[in-house]
Amino acid sequence: MPEPAAPASPGGVRVEHGAGVAVVTIDRPAARNAIGFATVDELDAALDEVLESDAAVLVLRGGGDRAFVSGGDLKELSTIRTHEQAVGMASRVRRLLDRVASLPIPVVAALNGHALGGGAEVAIAADIRVAADDVVIGFNQVTLGIMPAWGGAERLAQVIGRGRALLAIGTGERYDAAAAQRLGLVDVVVPRDDFDAEWRALAQRLADTASGTTRAVKAVVSATAPPVHPHLEADATDAFAHLWTGDAHWKAVEALEQQRRTG
Repeated sequence: MPEPAAPASPGGVRVEHGAGVAVVTIDRPAARNAIGFATVDELDAALDEVLESDAAVLVLRGGGDRAFVSGGDLKELSTIRTHEQAVGMASRVRRLLDRVASLPIPVVAALNGHALGGGAEVAIAADIRVAADDVVIGFNQVTLGIMPAWGGAERLAQVIGRGRALLAIGTGERYDAAAAQRLGLVDVVVPRDDFDAEWRALAQRLADTASGTTRAVKAVVSATAPPVHPHLEADATDAFAHLWTGDAHWKAVEALEQQRRTG
């Protein structure tokens, strides 16, 4: 089993190792595990640590049971106002998630809580998604007048198909775990009470195969359906930046903030 967790860091990221399984947890309870600037840097460092270890499987999860990742930290992202800044932010996190997707070992997203917006993009960067039966997942960025910025649109289309991806992103539909599994967005759904035991058992089962097996299998599967699309980055981040700097986005952000103040 993984070693005891280290004290919380500024970005909320901690890494645990045990029996061939590395577990990377984003634990920022005050921000519902949102990804801030420090989180991005710490996740990058965590991937370096995993690559230098003997891990055969990586598990990504959020702290607690309310949120897997709630998206980008809106308080921090509110400082991004120019087209250039928006492209820079989108490219930075997209490349981080490209690292996750192209890791030479299988990556399991353990959806301990809701995965919305950017959180869904983190989830879709994994190879396998295991969800508790009470979670919700959705690419609902459209509610803020924007679109997935971190490579999630391309990865979603690859996983569930072009038409379904357009519907999911264009409507901002939120799917419960059962609906997400039917869609192919989630691979395994387990009862909440069994969640921790089930994702750990699955990760351990993968890690317990013969040495090097998980890397070989990941390499072959990835060759048939490449999980990263660097040639699309420039156009995708430019399109996102136009939406981010548009009036519709900031009006939606203002409305959300007003709702939170009065709610």
